[in-house]
Amino acid sequence: MAPVEFLHPRANRAIRLGEEFVVAYTFTRAPRRTIGLRIGPDGLSVRAPRWAAVRDVEALLHTKTGWIMQQLGQWRERQAQQAAQRGAWRDGMPLPYLGRTLVLECAAWPEPESGVPDGAALEGTAERLCLNLPPDATPTQVRERTRAWLMMQARPLFESRLEHYAPRVGVHGWQLGLSNAATRWGSARVNGAIRLNWKLIHFPLAVIDYVVVHELCHLQVMDHSPRFWAAVGAVVPEYVTLRRQLKTTTCPCWD
Repeated sequence: MAPVEFLHPRANRAIRLGEEFVVAYTFTRAPRRTIGLRIGPDGLSVRAPRWAAVRDVEALLHTKTGWIMQQLGQWRERQAQQAAQRGAWRDGMPLPYLGRTLVLECAAWPEPESGVPDGAALEGTAERLCLNLPPDATPTQVRERTRAWLMMQARPLFESRLEHYAPRVGVHGWQLGLSNAATRWGSARVNGAIRLNWKLIHFPLAVIDYVVVHELCHLQVMDHSPRFWAAVGAVVPEYVTLRRQLKTTTCPCWD
């Protein structure tokens, strides 16, 4: 029986793990103390110290076979789910929004009056997202209009949460930017620049607040040391559960 293959598109090394799996992965050297393994949207990436021998790297991969195959299996399953959802952008599609589900409704209406923005609007308590599109709009049209509306909601919401939590963290002065990163929910720089992934708008407010506090704390502690996590936990005690939710949730908007 042919082995199951997991191929990173930019792989420069490959290894056979057990009798069933062949994993092609990216391998890079870096100024670090330990060998790091990461499963990203493209597959397995390995970063090793400059002094580490290749045989030591491969020995570690063999000891981590179970974990690697579990993570790659979940990664492939998410890819399959997202591929199946790409064609689902249509009238009646369910859409996660702030932890609840909206139903997309395509209904073209007359041109708006001057000063009234075109696009999508939330229909009160009906839990619908109405798009100014004909019911037979293409999946691409529905997808792009929906994403545009979601990003419009994201910025003011994220700004309000930053304003709420910055004093509690002890941060004064920050600038918000939106990102569309494939693997990161947020980032922070010492100059106060914070970038938050607009796709956080799909999650409940508690999850968004965790990411906001996480990045605010990075303005004071630029690593993931115990001191950093203590600062996060002082404001968001349930951060472990919320962090896990970020890692295990998928959405059709993320393809």
